[in-house]
Amino acid sequence: MARTSTGTTDTSGYPTPSTSYATMFMERVAKTPDREAFRRPVGSGWESLTWEQTRQRSELIAAGLLSLGLLPEQRVGLISQTRLEWILADFGVMLGGGATTTVYPSTEPDDVAFILANSESTIVFAEDDDQVQKLRDQRAQLPALNHVITFDGASDGDWVLTLDEVTARGEKALADDAELVSRAIAAIRPDQIATLIYTSGTTGQPKGVELLHSCWTYEGASISAIGLFGEDDVQYLWLPLSHSFGKVLLAAQLQIGFSTAVDGRIDRIVENLAVVRPTLMAGAPRIFEKVYARVDQTARSEGGAKAKIFVWACGVGRQVATLKQQDRSPSPILALQHAIADRLVFSKIRARLGGNMRFMISGSAALSGEVAEWFYAAGLLILEGYGLTETSAGTTLNRPHNFRFGTVGEPFGGTEIQIAADGEIMIKGPGVMRGYHELPDQTEAVLSPDGWFATGDIGEIDDGGRLKITDRKKDLVKTSGGKYIAPSLIEAQFKGICPIASQMLVHADRRNYATALITLDPEALPQWATEHGLSGTNSQLASAPAVRSYVEGCVTELNGRLNRWETIKDFRILEEDFTVESGELTPSLKMKRKVVETKYEEVLDSMYDGRSRG
Repeated sequence: MARTSTGTTDTSGYPTPSTSYATMFMERVAKTPDREAFRRPVGSGWESLTWEQTRQRSELIAAGLLSLGLLPEQRVGLISQTRLEWILADFGVMLGGGATTTVYPSTEPDDVAFILANSESTIVFAEDDDQVQKLRDQRAQLPALNHVITFDGASDGDWVLTLDEVTARGEKALADDAELVSRAIAAIRPDQIATLIYTSGTTGQPKGVELLHSCWTYEGASISAIGLFGEDDVQYLWLPLSHSFGKVLLAAQLQIGFSTAVDGRIDRIVENLAVVRPTLMAGAPRIFEKVYARVDQTARSEGGAKAKIFVWACGVGRQVATLKQQDRSPSPILALQHAIADRLVFSKIRARLGGNMRFMISGSAALSGEVAEWFYAAGLLILEGYGLTETSAGTTLNRPHNFRFGTVGEPFGGTEIQIAADGEIMIKGPGVMRGYHELPDQTEAVLSPDGWFATGDIGEIDDGGRLKITDRKKDLVKTSGGKYIAPSLIEAQFKGICPIASQMLVHADRRNYATALITLDPEALPQWATEHGLSGTNSQLASAPAVRSYVEGCVTELNGRLNRWETIKDFRILEEDFTVESGELTPSLKMKRKVVETKYEEVLDSMYDGRSRG
């Protein structure tokens, strides 16, 4: 296979990875036992745990699991939203030598049954009675499932146990055998499975990705080597821990030792940031887009001088941001204007995010350059990164000293990236999966004998060694005129242009021109409507002529940035936003393109009447 460009393979400068995830955890505890490890919301405040307290709780869970018969590499399911108990349970599985099978709490019962049966999970942590009920309803399909452990649900004293009951069992087991967990840790090999993550999948049945202990310890060591984080940092973590993005952040925390405030409730992010005042946060692009839209709409809705000052400040900020990207300094006049803009506008934006944010990390999907530049203009740098579940989430990351918007940065040390002749991104390194669980043919299709993983993404490497993603290979569409279109790049641009937009789906495969489906943000739309003297439900507003006219203007602006054959010739605004619950988004907030196109097939067909608009 031809490859045209290569990233770094330098492994110098980062610490030797631990032998297992469990030893990495124990080494962290030994280094900083009394430092804060985690915070979680309790009532109106936050409860803090040190690393030593975290070890004590995790070790009791590990001993409890071992008392229930947990064997090396045996799978333990985890169905819960992001919360401290999820982390403690995961640590307990790791310390006990088992392997965590992650399941999103929004997963439908049939898919839960498939994942747990396919992984042969023998124990499952279930957040509450609703999650337990999914397992009860599917029990006939889960013959290997011996025990369910619930965080908030009720115990039946037999099949279903509470977390407290399991830790009590662990306490007794350790009283009888103080070395029980220590022996389990010592027996773990780097090449054992630590985590089995089933790809949420925009199409088809999910595949179990086998990630080894060596994958996570490599991630922790290589992220540490970049030097972005320190022990004094405070992370705000809301990402789904069932996703590899969330798990890699935990691996980095174990290696580096910073503190993490944990709360998976998305509707509490902005409120919590003001209280926690973190120095770093990672997220999917949709979160940053929503913050951008909310601030922009709020400022503009105030009207008068405040709105004019906001628009002026953003313009000044973008000028300075552009110069910085070119390694140039602003003129004295522009520098003075920027200082004024910072005092009047940007300092307030930073305060809304806690006031201490050093930088944020975006991953999981393409981030709009417009949104990234807006944050940078406000003094908030978003470092975009790249990785897949199959590469343990962390593969590349922009560095503060060498970043470019529109790229996903340089490879981690020890990881090699090459571009195949057809443009596909190939990855080789310690973070690459062992394979798909019990799917040798599908593993062979993407993983070469010499370790190169075919990502399915199309990209290029720039002259600064940074990777740029141009699209998903399978998502590239070809018009009937023979022109290729990369929908995701167009969609990301549009969300930066139109602050009331939530999602855009560009459709053009085998058509003679491109069209789009657009959904509106349920929070930004009412603000915009109030500012323009409109009222009604969101579904009513979606069909309002003034809304249509505004969105059309945004589409026109978008088209001005595109090649002729890429331009959107027609579009429809849908009454409802895409959601995870309705099946149009994955739990990591990626759009299920084929699902949406199938669901709205008639709407898409209505925009093609046989006339050429190319």
